[in-house]
Amino acid sequence: MLTFIGLGLYDERSITVEGREALADADRAFAEFYTSHLVGATVEDLESYHDIDVAVRDRAGVEQHPEDILDAAEDEHVVFLTAGDTMISTTHVDLRLRAVERGIDTRVIHGVTAQSAASGLTGLQNYRFGKAVTLPFPYAHGADGVPQSVIDSIEANRERGLHTLVYLDIKADRDEYMSGDYAAEMLADGWEDVLGIVVARAGSENPLVAADRLSELAERDFGDPLHMLVIPGDVHHVEADALRTLGGASDEVLSENEV
Repeated sequence: MLTFIGLGLYDERSITVEGREALADADRAFAEFYTSHLVGATVEDLESYHDIDVAVRDRAGVEQHPEDILDAAEDEHVVFLTAGDTMISTTHVDLRLRAVERGIDTRVIHGVTAQSAASGLTGLQNYRFGKAVTLPFPYAHGADGVPQSVIDSIEANRERGLHTLVYLDIKADRDEYMSGDYAAEMLADGWEDVLGIVVARAGSENPLVAADRLSELAERDFGDPLHMLVIPGDVHHVEADALRTLGGASDEVLSENEV
C-alpha cells in the first residue's frame, strides 16, 4: 500500500492526527522536499518525532525513477511525505497513477496547504481567488524579470476582480528561498502602486501578514522563510477590514481597491 501524507506547513508537528497515525503504522517512509519545504524542521526532526527513518528523494527519484518506492509498496505499507498538502502544486498524481497501474492500493491523507493559509491569514475570501502562479528566480527560467505567463495570469485575475496567490520560488538543495520583498520588487517594476500582501511563516506560532503597495513592500524585511505574496483584485469591505486589522493596510491604499 502507498499512502500519500501531507505534512502541513511548518514543522514536524504540523501533520494531522490522521497523518501521524498512518505514519506510525508504516513500514517505510519516503519524502521529497523540492516542491516545498518544512522550514521549521529538519529531516532528522521528522525522524525523531515520528520514530521512523525517512528516505528523501530528489525530483528524478520521484518523477523518473520511482521504482524503489513502488517496489516497496507492493509488499509493505509505504508512506510518501511532502510539505503542505500532498496533491497540491505537485506532480505526485503521476506517482499515484503508476501505483494504481501496478495494482497497489493507494490512499491520500491531506495536510494544511499554503493556498488555504493565504486566505485564512489575510482574511481574503477563498472563493474570490483566481489562478495561482509561481514566481521563479530569474536564473531559473533563463531571463530577466517576471515571466510573461505570470504577468498575463495576474492581469487576467485583476481584470475579473480576483485575487492572485503568488508562490515564491524555492531551491531547497541550495537553501535558497525567494523573499517577499524580493518578489514585491520584481512585480513593482510593472505595478509599483498596486496593493500586495506578504504572508510569512504560515503555520508557525508567529506568522506575519503585511499589506501595502508593492513598492513599499519591496523595502521591508519579512524575516525567515517561507514567504508568499498575494495580489488582491477587488476587495470586499469585510476583506478590507481584515487587511487593515491583520495586515496593517492604510485606508489610502485600500480605497484604491475596495468595492
